[in-house]
Amino acid sequence: MTEREIKRGIKEISPIDVYMLLPRTNCKECGEANCMAFATKLVNLEVSIEQCPPLLEEEHEEEYNNLREMLAPAVKAVTIGTGDSSVKIGGKFVMYRHEFTYHNPLPIAIDVTDETPLEGSSPSEEGLIERVRKVGDFTYNYIGRDIYLDMIAVRSTSNDPKTFKSAVENVAEATKLPLILCTFDSNVMEAGLAAVKDRRPLIYAATEANWMDMAELALMYHCPLTIFAPNNLTLLRSLARTVIEYGVEDLVLDPGTFTGEGLSDTVNNFTMIRRNACKGGDELLSFPLIGTPITAWAGDKAPEDVVAWREAYTASMLVSRYADLLIMHKLDGWVQLPNVIWRFNIYTDPRKPVSVETGLRTFGKPDENSPVLLTVNYALTYFTVESDIKNCGADCYLIVADTEGISVESAVAGRYLTAETIADAVKESGIEQKVNHKCLIIPGMAARLSGETEEELKDEWRIIVGPRDSSGIAKLLKEKWPPKEEE
Repeated sequence: MTEREIKRGIKEISPIDVYMLLPRTNCKECGEANCMAFATKLVNLEVSIEQCPPLLEEEHEEEYNNLREMLAPAVKAVTIGTGDSSVKIGGKFVMYRHEFTYHNPLPIAIDVTDETPLEGSSPSEEGLIERVRKVGDFTYNYIGRDIYLDMIAVRSTSNDPKTFKSAVENVAEATKLPLILCTFDSNVMEAGLAAVKDRRPLIYAATEANWMDMAELALMYHCPLTIFAPNNLTLLRSLARTVIEYGVEDLVLDPGTFTGEGLSDTVNNFTMIRRNACKGGDELLSFPLIGTPITAWAGDKAPEDVVAWREAYTASMLVSRYADLLIMHKLDGWVQLPNVIWRFNIYTDPRKPVSVETGLRTFGKPDENSPVLLTVNYALTYFTVESDIKNCGADCYLIVADTEGISVESAVAGRYLTAETIADAVKESGIEQKVNHKCLIIPGMAARLSGETEEELKDEWRIIVGPRDSSGIAKLLKEKWPPKEEE
């Protein structure tokens, strides 16, 4: 095993390893206090080595190259598409998410075929352009973030170069989404590539039978290439070696996706490949993995909903184990939403809860007599509270306190939400200039802080304990606002 393989696959990199390769002048040109601080951020991928100007000088060329080698991900990153219309897949550093953040959320591609007519012949039939537009229009707002589908996979079912080229041209005109061109016939593939030679599509796929022709096309059009060897990791590895020696550098590996009795083989194959890349330093398997849950539709005579369900749960399993790109067929929300939401959660930083900006929010048209509520900046909590306030139509103010993205109950227990935190949030919000009362409604789960908070605010504010669940806000405001004078 080489030194590079040890560093990438087995040995954990520490800030001191990086620090020893930096100029160590503490010049602060990178914006950090010293070189050790910069090294720590490099290890956490919060900065890039190019942000160290002295390191880019000729005298430090060897250290620069060694750092690039040391910090290279276990799974190579491959770009599909160009410019703003591109996606990056792979780039994983670890096998398990709890070890380190997953980077480059896997794109989900929806298929179209070259035999689909441009326009449907009836309202119930979907045309090529309509399907492409539906993919582009698919969006869902999840805890304040828009999530969507990412790519179009154009499949040749006609096996005719002219037909495929025409379909690819029509798809390219209808969308700027990155493309995957799917055929095992190199002549058909070349026709499609000629139609989008400037779009850098992913070629799908090279096999034992056609690898040389497909490799030639990948080199000619400067496109990434998929290697396909279903349920045969030995062949997959051999093809990877052969294609790399032929000159192709950007590869995607497809070990096959089996949605029936072979599902366990699918998961095992994906897992073994990723383990060999991350734990064993096997450079021939250190490429992104493509999953094709669309194979659920191949020759299956089960009812459509059953097949769609099979495709959906296969996709969900591959999001977890360890696909970097998926090709799917069914566009229905009940198939896609669970997967795009699961993808969102898998690819968030486990060290940093999803949070929103702190500060003052207004709902409706509040005035000087409107209620003032407080919540925390954990995204799920905030958007739940926001939704419940909007649903009850309240005109009110909402102060969002900084708990470093932690929920109310956990923030109180961990001392992230304290009387001091609440008092600071009230003062910094400027709410005192907007209302002529001093009544603050805090979450029911923070009830034990009410007395301390009044003391911290020098008894100028009256604290009202709200419901434990924000669904009770409407009832609270109806029954207890405006608040009665204390006896």
